[in-house]
Amino acid sequence: MSQPRKRLHLGAFMRPVGIHTAWWRYPGGFPDANFNLDHLVRFARKLEAGRFDAFFMADHLAVMNMPMDALKRSATVTSFDPLTLLPALAMVTERIGLIATASTTYNEPYHVARKFASLDHISRGRAGWNLVTSSNPDEALNFGRDAHLDHATRYERAREFFDVVTGLWDSWADDAFVRNREEGLYFDPAKLHTLDHRGEFLTVKGPLNVARPVQGWPVIVQAGASEAGRQIAAETAEVVFGSASSLEAGKRFYADVKGRMPPVGRDPDSLKILPGAFVVVGATEAEAIEKKARLDALVPVESGLANLSVRLGIDASGFDLDAPLPEIPETNASRSGQAQIVDYARRTGASVRHLAQRVGGYGGLTFVGTPSQVADRMQEWLEADACDGFNVMFPFVPEGLDAFVDDVVPELQRRGLFRTAYEGTTLRDHLGLKRPGNRFFDGA
Repeated sequence: MSQPRKRLHLGAFMRPVGIHTAWWRYPGGFPDANFNLDHLVRFARKLEAGRFDAFFMADHLAVMNMPMDALKRSATVTSFDPLTLLPALAMVTERIGLIATASTTYNEPYHVARKFASLDHISRGRAGWNLVTSSNPDEALNFGRDAHLDHATRYERAREFFDVVTGLWDSWADDAFVRNREEGLYFDPAKLHTLDHRGEFLTVKGPLNVARPVQGWPVIVQAGASEAGRQIAAETAEVVFGSASSLEAGKRFYADVKGRMPPVGRDPDSLKILPGAFVVVGATEAEAIEKKARLDALVPVESGLANLSVRLGIDASGFDLDAPLPEIPETNASRSGQAQIVDYARRTGASVRHLAQRVGGYGGLTFVGTPSQVADRMQEWLEADACDGFNVMFPFVPEGLDAFVDDVVPELQRRGLFRTAYEGTTLRDHLGLKRPGNRFFDGA
């Protein structure tokens, strides 16, 4: 068998531990898995045994903005703070990357820089920052605002926020801490830079009171697919959590974002695009289909409509369930999420009822089948330049996670598409990303 042109990268989407609305109801699963440290330790170790690149935690700074009839059925209402949990997981793992979301809209850059630098040191170089602008309007109400910042302003602030955080990470030269006992010199003052940033949105003096991260910078991850999201990804991201739900859409997104990089002075190979993939594995295709159908049957109607409302950024509860989707105004929440639903509705003529059922479970890219069939689909996407790998979403835990690690990973390894052992110690090593130099110190 000839060696493939490139190999897959695999992240595991682990907050919530299942993206499907009904994951916690599936027979034999762990309904408290989102908020049970013992279970999360088990999952992280299992993923590391499967040689995954990273354990990925999304985050929300408010409960989801949906009606109580739906919210009361959702397991997303309680979850550990990622930057509290991931240092704990760093202590019980050795190689797997640890990626956490931190909003640029409702955080300050000094907080983000300090926490992720600390995580990178605690994990010995395995941290990644998922840079998001927050799509849930209710987050504004928890941070002293009456309304969400508009979409364009959120991205403008995010771009400046990135510059400040990375500038703070570069506060110290790598060899700044001499710790000379004889001379009583702890650090070399010539190797300390004070940022003194004053911009349109942010004013931050610096320097950071944490040494430069092990990786130089934690890996920068981004998930937006709007025009603004694609551009900030091309300028700043090293991993993109993609949302394309078809091969052709994946190819277009891949070519678009990578094509934006040379004009801003970046090598397209310095960015890895990993679409989210919901994977249901069975010993036979029929068994996998039955598992998916059983899971979908556990989604209440109230949850489906509420999730559709969240994705559209507008209350869908009054829509005619058996009519096509009406015209939808532009949202100030996630524009890419809205666009996916609207595009699907227009292409298929789907009724509101069908859309609610689809979104109520999981409406994105889905692979359902045997380990060989799942590997076939992943290989197809990789070879078509539609991705560099996937962020895998498990339908339920522990069974869905175990099935992927125990059955799909060995099939990918047999094909030469995935590593059989970690070849480095840091998340940058796993992803094949260079360590960034320090902008303030020559030779860094």
